[in-house]
Amino acid sequence: MNLCNTAGGLPMKRFAALLLTLTFSSFSSAATDSFKICWSIYVGWMPWGYAAEQKIVDKWAKKYNVDIEVVQINDYIESINQYTTGEFAACAMTNMDALTIPAAGGVDSTALIVGDFSNGNDGVVLKGDNKLENIKGQKVNLVELSVSHYLLARGLESVGMSEADVTVVNTSDADMVAVFPTAGVTSVATWNPLLSEILTMPGANMVFDSSKIPGEIIDLLVINTEVLKANPNLAKALTGAWYEIMATMSDSGKNGIAARTEMGMASGTDLAGYEAQLASTEMFYSAKKAVEFTESAALKTTMKNVAEFSFQHGLLGDGAPDAGFIGIETPAGVFGNKANIKFRFDPSYMQMAADGKL
Repeated sequence: MNLCNTAGGLPMKRFAALLLTLTFSSFSSAATDSFKICWSIYVGWMPWGYAAEQKIVDKWAKKYNVDIEVVQINDYIESINQYTTGEFAACAMTNMDALTIPAAGGVDSTALIVGDFSNGNDGVVLKGDNKLENIKGQKVNLVELSVSHYLLARGLESVGMSEADVTVVNTSDADMVAVFPTAGVTSVATWNPLLSEILTMPGANMVFDSSKIPGEIIDLLVINTEVLKANPNLAKALTGAWYEIMATMSDSGKNGIAARTEMGMASGTDLAGYEAQLASTEMFYSAKKAVEFTESAALKTTMKNVAEFSFQHGLLGDGAPDAGFIGIETPAGVFGNKANIKFRFDPSYMQMAADGKL
């Protein structure tokens, strides 16, 4: 497996074509009033679908005189690819994928909303075995070079092993559930709701999960930095809509139950199933908590770890001389090259929400 010939799950030729497309992206132009954002099925991103369905995004868009279309993409990596080429102004993705796909592709991107971190929502599953150590020599099906790959590497590290002890089999998240029960597949690494569904299958045992590395797999709404600078009202509308949804879904009363039920059904489960997934997600229902997390020194350390993993797997580009090639700006400081900052954490709009100024 030649990891250097892929970028965020993309063949390099296709990746180069995507970068060429960026030259002609509409986002290189001045401010506009109409935007598209994308998301894919995941417990922490279901609120975007709910917000669109309930016209909550429309309400906030109207307040700030912008037009926002919320689009669900069935394939997670494809959603990021489309964001990277300029098809979308913003996209729901993890911290690692934001670094290794758009930022590594030269697209300056900003984490506008820090929604949650995985606290058990991502896991490594063995078939017929309950010890991670016994994964040695096995093939592991996962979305190659995604956070699942990162989780596997961290898990192997925890038991004194490395990726050299296994063989990674690149598998689309759309195929993961169907693949697990087939002959020859003995282990997978994936995320919810796929993880929960796989764990109901005969012989499935979770042997490592993201609760062992809390705060490292972070779920974000990432926005093109140029678009953000030119269109602050878009950021205000998105952030305002998000925290309205957070207030509703965290409500223990009938409104919260109705919202969580709808989100669960949209993700292929029910209220109980969705709440089980929420139990392994550290949701930042409060903007204040999200800001505190984003401003912590721990975030800079996490991004250093992610950058080092990404560099080791050739995800920062062929010309990257070290893990700090791409600058990552956090409130606690910059990791990497200050002259090449392509990924930023900006808590200012979440702070507006916390202060009631949206």
